[in-house]
Amino acid sequence: MAWLSLSVRTDCQHAERLADALLAAGALAASIEDADAGTANEQPQFGEPGSISRPGWERSLVVALLRPDSDVRQLLLHCAAQAGLAELPPFSQEEVPEQDWVRLTQSQFEPIRVSQRLWIVPSWHVAPDPEAIVLVLDPGMAFGTGSHPTTRLCLEWLERSVRPGVSLLDYGCGSGVLAIAAGRLGASEVVGVDIDPQAVTAARDNAAANGVAARFQESVDPLSGQFDIVVANILANPLQVLAPALCSHLRAGGLLALSGILVEQSDDLIEAYAPHLPLTVVDTRDGWVCLAGRRN
Repeated sequence: MAWLSLSVRTDCQHAERLADALLAAGALAASIEDADAGTANEQPQFGEPGSISRPGWERSLVVALLRPDSDVRQLLLHCAAQAGLAELPPFSQEEVPEQDWVRLTQSQFEPIRVSQRLWIVPSWHVAPDPEAIVLVLDPGMAFGTGSHPTTRLCLEWLERSVRPGVSLLDYGCGSGVLAIAAGRLGASEVVGVDIDPQAVTAARDNAAANGVAARFQESVDPLSGQFDIVVANILANPLQVLAPALCSHLRAGGLLALSGILVEQSDDLIEAYAPHLPLTVVDTRDGWVCLAGRRN
């Protein structure tokens, strides 16, 4: 059975309301994209929280998936009025053939080689190198499958830094990939913390799938103790705010690694942590950096 894909051009003032109206009218899914994506007028919409000065794209594209028997024009007339549009916006439609969506989605995720001996492998793949340290990790709602440059930077740093028997705190653990990697590399005590309860659940499941005995908890719960290694892959603004807290969990002589930081934000982070320990840029990739230092 074929489905219908509806694409509607509108502006950022009406895009979200139109997507909501389509969903309320029975659309199976609706998303908002940049109508100028792939052109010189493309408008990036990422960065630190609060850094986007206006919501969405001025030239937006609302894309909805409809049932094959939908009366597209009548549906759009109704939804456009619900969204406050005075007239029918420009639109196009096309058939979307039925597919094995699970197989199609899985085909988009291949094993990731992090280093000479560290791989991230989805559960439906066989590890390419039987001698490698393999992290079994499937894409999910929690951030961190190893493909983002910041995650790769942290994983590479962990491989160089983790020694058997060390303790490690992964602050902002997401999917738990860094904590799990530390456990597979020999850390004996591994703790992960996140503000998102779904991330904590996903991290626990991922650790169990990898045979790693790690403890994960929400950041609202009290966290005590100090660790040999503290790693945090978040964003620059919260990392600055968290400087005293993160360093308080780092024992004397312990190592701290931070990522989720753009190159141009490095100096601000180094300055924010200077009262606690000296940080230096240990690696960069695609405009992101990993900062690390040792507490004296």
